[in-house]
Amino acid sequence: MKKSEEHSSIHDLFILFITFFKFGVFTIGGGYVMIPLIEKEMVEKKKWIKEHDIADVIALTQSIPGALAVNMSALVGYRLAGKKGAITSVFGVITPSFIIILLVATLFRQVKDYPVVTHGLLGIKSAVVALIIVAGFKIAKKSIKDFISASLVFFSVLLLTFDVLHPFFIILLGAFVGIALYTFFPSYVKHLLEKGIDEQ
Repeated sequence: MKKSEEHSSIHDLFILFITFFKFGVFTIGGGYVMIPLIEKEMVEKKKWIKEHDIADVIALTQSIPGALAVNMSALVGYRLAGKKGAITSVFGVITPSFIIILLVATLFRQVKDYPVVTHGLLGIKSAVVALIIVAGFKIAKKSIKDFISASLVFFSVLLLTFDVLHPFFIILLGAFVGIALYTFFPSYVKHLLEKGIDEQ
C-alpha cells in the first residue's frame, strides 16, 4: 500500500475499501470492537501501521467529534493514501451499516419476537462485551507506562463512574496533563516514548 495520495492506485484504494468494509461488517456494538480487528489486520497481517502507533490513533480519533469507526477509518485511510484513501476508507466502513440498517428497518418488525432472534441478539451482546474488554486491555498495556499515566486512568475511571465530569472535559484534562509534562519535563516524556517503541 502506497503512503501518498498522488501514487495511490485504483488497486490500493480497492484494497482499502474491502479492508474497511470487512471492519464495518464485524463492528457490532460500537467502534471499540474495531480496535482488535484493526490490530490483527493492519498491524500483524498487512503491517500498514506500527503497533506502538495504535494507541495514538485511538486517542486522536476519540478526541474529535464523530463516531470512532468513521474517524479511525478516515485517519488511517489518509495516512495510507491521502484524501482519496480517507474517503474510500470511510465509504468502506459505513457501507455495511447502511445496507444492514435498511434490511433491519424492513424486516425487524416481522422477526423481532422470534425466540431465535432474541437469543441471538443476547449472544451477540455478550461477545461484544468481550471484544471491548480485550481492546481496553491492549490499549492499557500500550498506554500505561508510569505512575502518572496509571493515576490518570484511575481518576478518569472514578470521574466517569460517579458522573463528576463530562467525558469531553476528561479528555481535555488528559491533554492538559500531557502538554504540561512535555513542557516542564521533556526528557522524561522522551524517555517514556523511547521506552514504548523499544517494547514493540
